[in-house]
Amino acid sequence: MDRNQDFVSQSFTTLQAQAFVDTLPGGAAALTAPSKPRGDGDGGISGGSAMPEIVNIQATVNVQCRLHLKTIAMHARNAEYNPRRLSAVIMRIREPKTTALIFASGKMVVTGAKSDFDSRVAARKFGRTLQKLGYEPKLTEYTVHNMTAKCDVQSPIHLERLASHHPSFSSYEPELFPGLIYKMIKPKIVILMFVSGKVVLTGAKRRQDIDQAWDMVYPIIQEFRSVSSVSSENNEI
Repeated sequence: MDRNQDFVSQSFTTLQAQAFVDTLPGGAAALTAPSKPRGDGDGGISGGSAMPEIVNIQATVNVQCRLHLKTIAMHARNAEYNPRRLSAVIMRIREPKTTALIFASGKMVVTGAKSDFDSRVAARKFGRTLQKLGYEPKLTEYTVHNMTAKCDVQSPIHLERLASHHPSFSSYEPELFPGLIYKMIKPKIVILMFVSGKVVLTGAKRRQDIDQAWDMVYPIIQEFRSVSSVSSENNEI
């Protein structure tokens, strides 16, 4: 249904990791670029600790009625339908900024929301659009399949050393993918770390899973932050 679902299965390859990163704003270039100083609430350092910021939620919902996709695409605003490429209508709304894949079966995939509340609001708005077109949608089976979060520890990370000290959980092949892939078992989260200090967490179904994973992995990241970078920070006036 979405590339993210294959990615978070814990059996993905570095090529799948690259494909996932390409779906994020700015792609790999944004994650490998050197960090810039940031303030609170921007996924950066705040009071000495980094807090992940949710950047995307992928959820599904069932509207409980069959849909005529061509008719929807013809009459709904901000909707497109190309059955040769995808057997779903792609519909977008601005507030909250989200995209829906709407299938003839009545299944709908909502992506782009930055909170569970916004994801649910978006699902209702897409349902309302279908209602205006003459359907009688009943939104059921709302399920979050994946949450993606990011943060920036504001200093380089020694990925090679980290991988060598945590071989059971880490995969680092810089010739194939610029990030270290850290597979956490419980909670079942995949964490991508980049030399730049930027970190992406994906595979969570609840915000609590992201927070728990971060509490576990952040001390490890701190242990392998660049010594030269930390020294320069300590020498700053």
